[in-house]
Amino acid sequence: MAHLTLNRYIWILNTLIKHRELTFEEIAERWSESELCNGKPMALRTFHDHRKAILELFGVEIKCNTSNGYRYYVGSLDSLRQDKFRNWLFNSFSLSNMLQTSQNLKDRILFENIPKGTEYIQTIIEGMREGKVLEIDYQRFGGESRETFPIEVYAMKMYHLRWYILGKIRERDGLRHLSLDRILELKQTKEKYTIPENFDAEKYYTNSLGIFVDENLVPQKVRIRVYGNQVEYLRTLPIHKSQEEVVTKHNQFSEFQYRLCLTPELTTQILSMGNNVEVLEPQELREKIKEEIKNMCNRYN
Repeated sequence: MAHLTLNRYIWILNTLIKHRELTFEEIAERWSESELCNGKPMALRTFHDHRKAILELFGVEIKCNTSNGYRYYVGSLDSLRQDKFRNWLFNSFSLSNMLQTSQNLKDRILFENIPKGTEYIQTIIEGMREGKVLEIDYQRFGGESRETFPIEVYAMKMYHLRWYILGKIRERDGLRHLSLDRILELKQTKEKYTIPENFDAEKYYTNSLGIFVDENLVPQKVRIRVYGNQVEYLRTLPIHKSQEEVVTKHNQFSEFQYRLCLTPELTTQILSMGNNVEVLEPQELREKIKEEIKNMCNRYN
């Protein structure tokens, strides 16, 4: 029943985003024509209850323009887009909602598989919320035996279709990342923990790509020259939030600048662009890319 109510929230938001302003009568009419209606009209009181729930869940206020015929509109869409968690939540539910009302298209909408491990997400989130230490049985890639250890979870992050947890493992230095698809067993313990007050997950990852963080590295200015259609790909989907397009030569190339730590993931990201990219600085990274390209060539020789 809860998921049906949630679908109504998403439907109301998407309808108002699409049409910008609607009276309640216009909203109710469109609701009666939707596949979610199931013969049940929307009452005005129910609509106002949904408005309150949408504000609490997504931080989005549905306002009423009383000077123009009591027309309703989304008044804080920017706040939703800027809040990564709520924006992801809204987009996920919106997609689920659309798929449920388009069952005849299920064989034409394809997804990539997410590796196993998602079954542990609820336990992990509950442990984070309650501040409970988790006990994990874990097997690393290439590892022959499993390890069992307690971990204090500081954060969760998805990267390249894998979920990771970041936390402190007792008797080991620094914070560690664990991939959920390498977890064999997981359970919550009764032991409590508290993360440091100054820990900020966003700040922790700010100078690195993905989940590859080396706290001993200092961020540097990275500058690359990009050719062809790869330019548009970077413009529409930057590889890092620090990305700046500093030089544009139309129909020739563009140069992008970043402030990043020189992690292995940065090297992998640059190599994935093939011959459409050239590292200009720092020289250390340029030499590393040259070395990797040489090693690749040697494999084919």
